[in-house]
Amino acid sequence: MLGAYEDLLKKLSIEDLERANAYAKDLTRGLQIVRSFPQGVTIFGSARLPQDDKYCQMAYKLGRMLAENGHAVITGGGPGIMEAASHGSYEIGGRTIGLNITLMHEQKPNPYLTDCLTFEYFFARKVSLAMSAKVFVFFPGGFGTMDEIAEILCLMQENKMPRMPVFLIGKAYWKNFEKIISKMVEMKLVSAEDTKIFRMTDDLEEVVKAANKIGHPKISENFYDGFKEASALTRK
Repeated sequence: MLGAYEDLLKKLSIEDLERANAYAKDLTRGLQIVRSFPQGVTIFGSARLPQDDKYCQMAYKLGRMLAENGHAVITGGGPGIMEAASHGSYEIGGRTIGLNITLMHEQKPNPYLTDCLTFEYFFARKVSLAMSAKVFVFFPGGFGTMDEIAEILCLMQENKMPRMPVFLIGKAYWKNFEKIISKMVEMKLVSAEDTKIFRMTDDLEEVVKAANKIGHPKISENFYDGFKEASALTRK
């Protein structure tokens, strides 16, 4: 077995090894910051919406409500929905974590972050955003938001991550997404049970109640700790 591993390493180029090391470095930095605060509520949504947009106003209100109940607000750290949620929490002294990303058009961290880390790679950032969360919230967004929600739902569907509450805020926006999911069920591409993983709502209190029900995990505890063993038991 060791010999086969050594043979594989010989086939890798210097560029391959440098790339793998960069991936590992980005992910390690992400996990370090995740372990520096209790799991909170991770909020996704568009970076392109202005702060006076109705969904940004809802995100601001939600950030404030979560902070009032002692929950950390975790976002991608940028403008739009992320800035609005961070602002609401920050304004009343809440903890706001921004997990930013280096983009072609640089995404600057918003000014309402108590903690910030900038990633080079999307996958490392997404792992950190997921491991930070006890509740997931998706506001309207574009390709990035759709990528994030698809991955979270798929991982929960396949029992590759703990099933946390997932909320889609904005019924008017997400109704067509729901139609697509219904078509998937009709064609037996997903099961009806899979549709229970997420909930569409305009009621921000539902999010806060879900977070309050879970409570406030200790910094030293994470729902992913021991999860692999637990998932293995369910397959026996």
